[in-house]
Amino acid sequence: MEVIAVRNQERERGKAPLWEALLRYEREADVSFHVPGHKNGAMYKHSSSGLLRNVLKIDATEITGLDDLHHPEGVIEEAQRQAASFFGAEETFFLVGGSTSGNLGLILTACCQPGDILLVQRNVHKSVLHGLMLAHAQAVFLAPEVDGASGLAVMPSAETVGEALRRYPGAKGVLVTHPNYYGMGAPLAQLAELCHAAGVPLLVDEAHGAHYGLAAELPQSALAQGADGVVQSTHKMLGAMTMGAMLHVQGPLLDRPLLRQRLAMVQSSSPSYPIMASLDLCRSWLEQEGPAALAESLAAAQQLRRGIQQLRRFKIVQPEVHFLQDGGNSKRGSNSYPAYTAQDPFKVVLYDACQEWSGYELQERLERRKCVPEMSDERYTVLALGPGTTLDDVNHLLGVLHTLEAELGNSPDQPPEATHPLLSTWNNRIGEAVSEPVAFHLTPPAEKTTEPIALEQSAGRMAAEMVIPYPPGIPLLYPGETVSPETAARLIALREGGSRFQGAKDPSLQQIQVYSSGNSRNEDSKPEEKQ
Repeated sequence: MEVIAVRNQERERGKAPLWEALLRYEREADVSFHVPGHKNGAMYKHSSSGLLRNVLKIDATEITGLDDLHHPEGVIEEAQRQAASFFGAEETFFLVGGSTSGNLGLILTACCQPGDILLVQRNVHKSVLHGLMLAHAQAVFLAPEVDGASGLAVMPSAETVGEALRRYPGAKGVLVTHPNYYGMGAPLAQLAELCHAAGVPLLVDEAHGAHYGLAAELPQSALAQGADGVVQSTHKMLGAMTMGAMLHVQGPLLDRPLLRQRLAMVQSSSPSYPIMASLDLCRSWLEQEGPAALAESLAAAQQLRRGIQQLRRFKIVQPEVHFLQDGGNSKRGSNSYPAYTAQDPFKVVLYDACQEWSGYELQERLERRKCVPEMSDERYTVLALGPGTTLDDVNHLLGVLHTLEAELGNSPDQPPEATHPLLSTWNNRIGEAVSEPVAFHLTPPAEKTTEPIALEQSAGRMAAEMVIPYPPGIPLLYPGETVSPETAARLIALREGGSRFQGAKDPSLQQIQVYSSGNSRNEDSKPEEKQ
């Protein structure tokens, strides 16, 4: 029987059951008396939208033979099972709403009663705060560690997580983001051990690490390090269509029937079949290609790094060589052990070592020469490579960088000391390592309790709206948070630097909404008591 099972697995290897079912659907060309209304693209038969028509031929719905994402029993169930096997999970859920829907599902599962406490890294994506709001949960925010060389924040230390678990033994879990937007990371295994010793799950927003663990040159995945629930944006760093993501689960600490129900709440009841098929195809392609799938792109990433090392002014962020002085007994985040130990080779964080050009200015000049970065801040420009990156792409970029360096002229013999970026939205720290519980809810502030105020005058006031520089979508303020002088200064500089903002009533951020004097968030609604 074992031999038969192995042979069956070998036959299934590399197959894409959902994609193959959609191809059969297209070939059979049955007359459609079901949604969607474009009828397999026939609506556009007299238009010039040929490419759209090709996509719409597989834009199907839950008809016989195509299964149902919210109650999978056929090709979707098989596609998810194969994804779980490939990525190392016990169970995998396809997401058609990006990592956002996965973060919402995890939080609504872990925090199933109003007032439940979740231990949360402070510099998280907005979807995490939205999940807390939907769950009517309380967040205990954990301060991330900061890399001394780059000034960029990574994750909370094991000491911080351990202290938070000690202070809040009733917490329902710990949620961290790894890697960060810059591809920076540190070991997760110790955090998983702490969580499991406390009997709670470690939840990881691994949106930018869907490729982790797929090659020897890449960092370990969160699943391999013991995380219980992991969300990955397959569309960001692998090959799925935009909005295609996966939620991987292992271990007994998450209520999986409840998770299925929560995902059905936050995902469309009419999920996109092209997006789901792209998830299936991505896994199938990676499985068929094996190590060759990422070989060219990893070689291109290595060549880019080597090429940048030959430049005089442009440098990249990378872990420094640290020497422990106590035989390896130091803890991450202490003076003798780095906060940042692993760099995603597909994320190249570029900067002008002489600080004449900000990250924004460098991005603008790269874009003029047809190289479009992922994002930038006041010092750094982030380049996101991926399986589709070629050596030709890298050689073009290196040529552009040589041209730009020539424009900057000769660099000084002694470059100025690095100054840590104040404007990176990733550096959203808190005053203490572990905060007091912060209650989240959906009740909007009453208009009579709030007022607009000039951003320059906001320090010391309590924010009445969320302010989210985008990208990367990390809220610098949430309703009820006191605006620190540092945050006000950072927002002003981001505004002047041309950043875009979400959440704020005034998107130009000349003003922000704050609670009127004598009013506070607590007056909008009384906290719900846990049943």
